[in-house]
Amino acid sequence: MKRLENKVAVIYGDGTIGGAIAKAFALEGAEVFLTGRTVIKLDAIAKEVLRGGRAIETAQLDALDEQAVEEHMKEVIKKAGKIDISFNAIGIPQKGIQGIPLTELSVEHFSLPITTYTQSHFITAKAAARRMVKQGHGVIVMHTPNASRISPTFVGGMVPAWAAMEALCRSLSVECGQYGVRAVCLLTTGIPETPLIDEVWDIHGKAQGITFEQFHSVMEGMTHRRRLTKLEELTNAAVFVASDEGSAITGTILNLTAGMIV
Repeated sequence: MKRLENKVAVIYGDGTIGGAIAKAFALEGAEVFLTGRTVIKLDAIAKEVLRGGRAIETAQLDALDEQAVEEHMKEVIKKAGKIDISFNAIGIPQKGIQGIPLTELSVEHFSLPITTYTQSHFITAKAAARRMVKQGHGVIVMHTPNASRISPTFVGGMVPAWAAMEALCRSLSVECGQYGVRAVCLLTTGIPETPLIDEVWDIHGKAQGITFEQFHSVMEGMTHRRRLTKLEELTNAAVFVASDEGSAITGTILNLTAGMIV
């Protein structure tokens, strides 16, 4: 039996991480509902999953639209009968947000990631938790990078945004744990396979007067194994946490930073 057999998962975000999580969950037997803003990306992910012998259902959705998220969750429950896993993997472009000293950053650009990430994760977690509490089980999974704990320079409002996500994870576990609902945050380094990291590290390299490659080496050197978290390592952990094998894990941050944070 596969590790996520007979489980229903809703994933928000059609980027590299959202797509990888959708594929991993589907291959482990879950019934997957993937949402995102871009139909072309959603279709490409669905086709790739299909080539692996599985199928997922996709829907164009803005994870900041509470009504749309709620209506989509109703459709999921109508079709699948339940919701076992919720994973929010949304992201936003970082130009104008990172790479700028706080003393020069506008309040709008500082606040944008805080409002975007906290609102989206609250909206999606709330929609899932309401159903999970009623059915007596479920897990809400989030993902944050190392900057939530190690505050580097020139990251603007991203640090408080990610820290707020981790705090929300704990609050969800405290309030919903007694009803069988878990909440877990997966903490990684920057993941080199994601295009967003290319953008972010280029921004930081320029801000610090070094090349992209040099900044990459600096980040690798901060880990014990001198290698950053791989995308597969994140998806492996997500599958484990979402499965019954991870049933005792809740209200915590699962450290996948390869020793960068100890």
